[in-house]
Amino acid sequence: MEKRKHFNVVAAVIEVDGKVLCMQRGVSRYAYTTNLWEFPGGKIEPGETPEQALHRELIEEMDYDVEVHELLAKATHDYPDFSITLAAYRCTASTTEFTMREHVASCWLPWNELLTLPWCAADERLIGLFPDEIMTQQKN
Repeated sequence: MEKRKHFNVVAAVIEVDGKVLCMQRGVSRYAYTTNLWEFPGGKIEPGETPEQALHRELIEEMDYDVEVHELLAKATHDYPDFSITLAAYRCTASTTEFTMREHVASCWLPWNELLTLPWCAADERLIGLFPDEIMTQQKN
């Protein structure tokens, strides 16, 4: 039996003014992630902390400087071709301006509306693990 590749991945749950950044993937070599939504982030490289990986990925993919805060949730998911452990960190930014280099669309949603989008399976699992007190927040 062939062992699938496993990746440790970080996701930035970026909040600005009570809304969270959601990014839509484009066409992918994997049909099960094509055009679905995800939190920005990427793989942790050897020797990096999760926080360093998040900062690097967001600069590379979006030219976006964020402040990384606490770990919100961590989930492992088995896709057909690989598995990932996805760690989501709550982040803040001083602006909603960034450059979209890797994704086809973005939107900002209140916490309680995140599940209105079709998410990649691992990201959707993460959202289900977020603390209730943040998921029920609404912008005043």
